Amino acid sequence: MSTAFGERIRQIVSIEGARLRLVPENEASRKPAAPKWCKKEVLGHLVDSAANNHQRFVRALLAEELVFPAYVQNDWVRAQEYAGESWEIIVDLWSALNLHLAHMVDRIPAGKLSMQCRIGENPPMTLEALIADYIRHIVHHLAQIEAAGA
Repeated sequence: MSTAFGERIRQIVSIEGARLRLVPENEASRKPAAPKWCKKEVLGHLVDSAANNHQRFVRALLAEELVFPAYVQNDWVRAQEYAGESWEIIVDLWSALNLHLAHMVDRIPAGKLSMQCRIGENPPMTLEALIADYIRHIVHHLAQIEAAGA
């Protein structure tokens, strides 16, 4: 089982979730410059990433190979209008989705981690690499949110 991944996700949610809750609504809504995303949109993108990866991880457990469509991030963020959503709701949603993903990845059998996963046109990667990449992706975007220009 991949408890190290689950523990890392829980650690990120605990530390970063507390920091995110301190960001004022007006700051979360401020666009640094067009076409850059505001903090709400960046975190909304991470909500989308969690939702997409939830599907990927579950489907990987139920199949011998995972083939999943690509995620069109700008379209998803635009369609959901995260900039007009409550910051508190986005933070709560991001936190809850990731805590559930941590619970889930804790229970992935070790033998499943080597399963091949293909996302869109990208080269195949193992489920273990997909989970590690997801965690790197979270850290990357949370650093953007913390930076002055988001």
